[in-house]
Amino acid sequence: MEIGDTKENIVIVGGGICGLATALALHRKGIRSVVLERSNALRATGAAIIVHPNGWRALDQLGVASHLRETAIPILSGQFHSVNNDELKEIPIAKEELRCLKRTDLIDILANSLPRNTLHFGCEVLSIKLDPITSSPVLQLQGGRLLNAKVVIGCDGVNSAISNMMGVRAEKIFTISVIRGFTSYPNGHELGSQFRITQKDGTRVGRLPMTENLVYWFITRNYTCPDSMASKTQKLVRNLALDSLESFPTSIIEMAKNCELDSLHLTEYLRFHAPWDILRRRFREGTVVLAGDAMHAMGPFLAQGGSACLEDAIVLARCLARTTHIDRNARGTKMQVEEAFDEYLKERKMRILRLSLQMYLIGEMLHASSQFVKFICIILLAVLFCDSNGHTRYDCGSL
Repeated sequence: MEIGDTKENIVIVGGGICGLATALALHRKGIRSVVLERSNALRATGAAIIVHPNGWRALDQLGVASHLRETAIPILSGQFHSVNNDELKEIPIAKEELRCLKRTDLIDILANSLPRNTLHFGCEVLSIKLDPITSSPVLQLQGGRLLNAKVVIGCDGVNSAISNMMGVRAEKIFTISVIRGFTSYPNGHELGSQFRITQKDGTRVGRLPMTENLVYWFITRNYTCPDSMASKTQKLVRNLALDSLESFPTSIIEMAKNCELDSLHLTEYLRFHAPWDILRRRFREGTVVLAGDAMHAMGPFLAQGGSACLEDAIVLARCLARTTHIDRNARGTKMQVEEAFDEYLKERKMRILRLSLQMYLIGEMLHASSQFVKFICIILLAVLFCDSNGHTRYDCGSL
């Protein structure tokens, strides 16, 4: 699409993991689309992405898994350490593939696998409405340009303009700050192939090996007012991380002190879709549909946000391609497209509901101030999710 064009068949809003994966999945099915990204270059917020076996199944379908496996070592075990009582215990992990990828590696391979002229930068969508005569989506872009589309897929994240238009924006908040970063170890790190979580009071530190010389780490803690000031520069983020690690083991403090400064990212609080919102809301309006965080933003407690986006892409492309008379230019009747989207949402809803509920219960168990609430969450997790790693065995199917 040239910037001056006013019509497109399939428009994907958002050039993050979900938007690029959806465009690539459609391309693998012979269906053309364009991706509108508001920034002027590819962005990879959050440093790294943990990919469980279900995510790797989706990446295999997209045809990019083999390349990505060369960039990260497999994680084979997990360990939890409580600093308060010096308790050590094993963390059960999925028996299948678990790796931690650089977000830039994933974003780059997805983007580079797309046909030319698919991805367009500097295209911020300000609003979207349905044409009163044709019911087709009309997007207003920055600069006053209008773009008519037959199909719009909102993959524009937790602050989605598309979900806001549909009235399904993520409104719930965990008052938790997350600091993320990388640390390089020229002579090798101590983790081997094990990820470790260390906790003291309400602060948790996670460390995951990416290669023999690179570790991804995160710190989760309750939000405090100074967090807003710290987000202004990465040096302040590092200082905040060091302040959070008082009385932690020396190796963890040194990890934060020696981090790659430009990798640091601070999330001041976590916005998410509550399970009951997933259950009751409608994520389609006409031929406009949502995917990824725009539909199911969730906290990091299961590390499934990115993999769920990849699953969305596979299922959406499969459903759209299966619809009668949808050719590579996405020509088909409005009713056929709506039926395809309804099929996609029906398949995804229960999966997303279970992920959202398990994430919510874990978040409340870890961070609720009431001991009674914590107890109820523990009971519900034991009853509803007795297999704590069951979410990793999900298979989104083939394209």
